[in-house]
Amino acid sequence: MATTEPWQKAEIPGPTKAFVIPKPEVLVSLIKKANHPILIVGHEAAEASNNGKLIDYIVRIAKAGKIPVVASGPSFKEIKKSINVSLMPVVEIANRIVDSSWNGIDGLGSHDLALFIAIPYYVEWLILSGIKHFSNVKTVSLDRFYQPHATWSFPNLNFKDWIKSLDAIIKGLEEK
Repeated sequence: MATTEPWQKAEIPGPTKAFVIPKPEVLVSLIKKANHPILIVGHEAAEASNNGKLIDYIVRIAKAGKIPVVASGPSFKEIKKSINVSLMPVVEIANRIVDSSWNGIDGLGSHDLALFIAIPYYVEWLILSGIKHFSNVKTVSLDRFYQPHATWSFPNLNFKDWIKSLDAIIKGLEEK
């Protein structure tokens, strides 16, 4: 069963909390409407184990949505085998997203939508808090657990429902 309380209970996110993604089609619409999205991948993607490996889902989302990818650590090496990817620590990319003079990872201008996945929960919490308070960039947490500092987040999902949601996102992005 999905819930919308923060997975990390000790911190209070403030009066503005993330909208819960009620179904993956909502996220597909957000990505398709974005002018210049970016997918930010943490080191946990390379360490995750599931049927199709999390790296494969990330690559498929990036390809289907034509989204530039920035990865950190061992995730970079794995993603690089399939698509173009930039290497940068997640905290550094977060600092750049907040910088309005930054021209984006691909030099095509500021990013208006940042998608986050496979970052340790407590690190993503802090990164999203900084972006929420110091920029106008919309953020989405693609991880299994509700991130209240994101603009949009999945509720707390079990593994099976999370994988179904990622599959639905890929399918929706592949449709014209």
